[in-house]
Amino acid sequence: MALTYDQLTAVTQKKYMPKLVDSIFDSDPLLKRAKEKGWYESVDGGTEIIQPLMYAQITAAGPYSPSATLDTTDNDTFTACSYSWKHYYANITISGADEHKNMGDARVLDFVKNKIMVAEMSLKDQIGDGLYSTGTPANGIGGLRLVVDSANTVGGIDSATYSWWRSQEDASTTTLSISTLQTQYNSLCINGKNPSVIIATRANYNRLYNLLQPQQRFVDKKSAEAGFQSLMFNGTPFLVGSKCPANHVFMLNEEFIHLYYHPKRNFDFSPFIQSTNQDAKSGKIYWMGNFGSSNLRFQGKFTALAS
Repeated sequence: MALTYDQLTAVTQKKYMPKLVDSIFDSDPLLKRAKEKGWYESVDGGTEIIQPLMYAQITAAGPYSPSATLDTTDNDTFTACSYSWKHYYANITISGADEHKNMGDARVLDFVKNKIMVAEMSLKDQIGDGLYSTGTPANGIGGLRLVVDSANTVGGIDSATYSWWRSQEDASTTTLSISTLQTQYNSLCINGKNPSVIIATRANYNRLYNLLQPQQRFVDKKSAEAGFQSLMFNGTPFLVGSKCPANHVFMLNEEFIHLYYHPKRNFDFSPFIQSTNQDAKSGKIYWMGNFGSSNLRFQGKFTALAS
């Protein structure tokens, strides 16, 4: 009986894949929080990712007199948005010549480690770019600039048409100030829920740092321990996102943002396959999912903070 795994497949899958997953999520403060705060969410199938939404209250409700006839009129209170599946991969090809030049456990491990490192760096860039993207390219995930917006179609629902499906967007303010941040922050404090994280460019992080008095420069200890620069604004971590686009600051409520993934394509490794016409074998790492929100009213952004 043929063995299930050859030596490269066994080493790659068992030794390096867990490290690869951790490295990708540890590369960005928002991705790291996705795992820690529970909004990296498994969806195990379907033609699309369907997110149920509650968008209206029951209209037949209120005070009444004991002898009154009660209103029994029904009204729609639920709908759903949908997000298409998006797919990412990184290829790892090992030539027969290189494999045989690196025989012996230590040398094979070093060789595979370097190949995995390149795949890891590639996926970091791809997923990181996607998380902050405008939804382009079309086959990439819809990122923060698409989802957190006042006029985009998100999950199949037009934000410009439905006010309840609209983020708080400030595209006119160009100078960062405490009062400007506070105004936006207050607009996102709804029903006792507040923004749970703020992501900014390094330039805007530095602007806030300079505005705060030394005794006011509190930091989020957990983010700092993970190697990410942070301040606190109204008790909310204010973090630097290395891929956050220029002049942007995002105020997010993580209860209502979701990085969906398929459990069978969660950086899943496809075993090496020998080429039929080359002295080489190739394996691939796959990821499948998308980014979305279940309540846009709780999300906000600045897009023009340049000074």
